[in-house]
Amino acid sequence: MEAVAAFFGLLCVGLTIRQNLWCWPAGLVQVILFAIIFYQVRLYSDLILHLIYIPMQIYGWYHWRRGGRDRSSVRVSRLGAGGWLGWSLLTLGGSLGWGHFMATHTEAALPYGDAFTTVASLVAQWLLARKKLESWLFWIAVDLTAIGIYWTKALWLTSALYAVFLGLAI
Repeated sequence: MEAVAAFFGLLCVGLTIRQNLWCWPAGLVQVILFAIIFYQVRLYSDLILHLIYIPMQIYGWYHWRRGGRDRSSVRVSRLGAGGWLGWSLLTLGGSLGWGHFMATHTEAALPYGDAFTTVASLVAQWLLARKKLESWLFWIAVDLTAIGIYWTKALWLTSALYAVFLGLAI
């Protein structure tokens, strides 16, 4: 299952880089499979993240196709300085808060790292759906953290997948 999820992950990111709408259904398959995997290895924040990704994949698909001016496709744009600062502070605060909750209320294996990848991924996914160029900076931070987390949990293919994601994001 991990190999199939990794395949769809690569397909999703490759299509995303090309701004191909089919990135969203490929991503949908990927997130469903990873939700199952993360449940099995007790990465609960990642599990929750992937469950949230399901409607976000559908939203991104719709928004890329019809979310622009006059219901046209969306163009790539940039965040302003205030937007960049706001999303960064949200990521930091959300990661600390969620990490604390997971550390004190669950048996999460890596609560703070897992919380960071969850919160930063949600921010990155939202910005990606809105076609904000800075989404890739958040994905780079997620990928760097995720490589270590998945390696620690012996998810070798997933760790390698995130190393490839890192290269693609850069």
